[in-house]
Formats: sequence, structure tokens, C-alpha cells
Amino acid sequence: MSGLDIFVIIAVSVALTVLGVVMLTGRGSWMIAGFNTMPKEKRAGYDAAALSRFIGKILTPIGVLTALFVIEDIAMWYVWIYLAVVLGLCVFAAVYANTEGRFKR
Repeated sequence: MSGLDIFVIIAVSVALTVLGVVMLTGRGSWMIAGFNTMPKEKRAGYDAAALSRFIGKILTPIGVLTALFVIEDIAMWYVWIYLAVVLGLCVFAAVYANTEGRFKR
């Protein structure tokens, strides 16, 4: 793996982790796609801080797991586990956030 590959992987990992930590603080709802495009009146009916914390709990493990790709001889099973975890978290987040009005005030 070249130095550029390692740099890109680390940069993506750090970016995801930092975004996750920012979201965990309850800030950053303006970065959530779909939420930030709603009219202000509709956004007022949602708990933006709780939604941000939830998205932070999804982004942080993805960022940490992404960093492990810099290991030189990574096993193929890790790639499959990584894909399963990321896809599983994304599906879970989409279903959880959009059912039963969990983040409505």
C-alpha cells in the first residue's frame, strides 16, 4: 500500500470520527441530509440534538473501523465484516430514525 493510500484512508477515518464526535455533542444537525432541507416550521417539530447524537453513534464506529484498513495484510474476512457492519448500521439508522416518530417533540 502506498503512502497516498494510507493518507486517504486515515483522512477519511479521521473525518468520519470527528464528524461522529461533533454529532455526539448534539450539534451538527445542519449536516444531516434531509433534515437540513426541511422547512424551518417542520424542523421545529423535531429534537435536533437527539437526532444528531443518534447519527454520531452511527458515524463514530464506522470511522474507527475504517482506520483498520491501513493494516498492510488485512484479511478478506475483515472486509466482509466491515461491509456488513456499515450496511447494517445504515439500514438500522434509516429504519430506526423513520419509525414511530422517535425524534419528534
